[in-house]
Amino acid sequence: MAGWKLTDKQWEALDELRFSTADKALFRNATIILMSAAGRSKPSIAHDLGCSVGTVDIVRRRYREQGLAGLAKGKPPGRTSRATPEYRAALRTVVETPPQSLGYAFSVWSLARLNAHLARETKISFSEDQLGRILHAEGFSVQRPKHTMQGKRDEAAYDKARRQLKRLKKGRWPKTAMLS
Repeated sequence: MAGWKLTDKQWEALDELRFSTADKALFRNATIILMSAAGRSKPSIAHDLGCSVGTVDIVRRRYREQGLAGLAKGKPPGRTSRATPEYRAALRTVVETPPQSLGYAFSVWSLARLNAHLARETKISFSEDQLGRILHAEGFSVQRPKHTMQGKRDEAAYDKARRQLKRLKKGRWPKTAMLS
């Protein structure tokens, strides 16, 4: 595009920015401007950098309007999360604490139970789906507990019944007459 001329000082500033950042979007954005100044077309820049032509347009416009500051990522759109750092700290603490030590009769947290407990503690409540996403973001996995009767049954009687059933399954079945 004609009109994309950079001074030596601008070129050096962009090049220095590119190689001093660990942010891949900032690196890409600076590269877009340098490639534009080198006379490359928007479609070829987009193809080589794996972005859309619209992204190239946006980056160029932001650079024209704001300079180097326009290349950095902006604030993400949308409302800020109600899961504050304090809420997340409380969540981590509660998840790592056995429910019985907090006076509950159950031994495993469910999303509903965890949500109810945290709502009492923090006055912030989420849907179970959203709480599951927050837990995942905090590095926890949500799984259904495996319920067994082990330890709650008479193990000797259980083993005896299991052996008896095994014998019955292996025994001979009486022959039956085929009727047509």
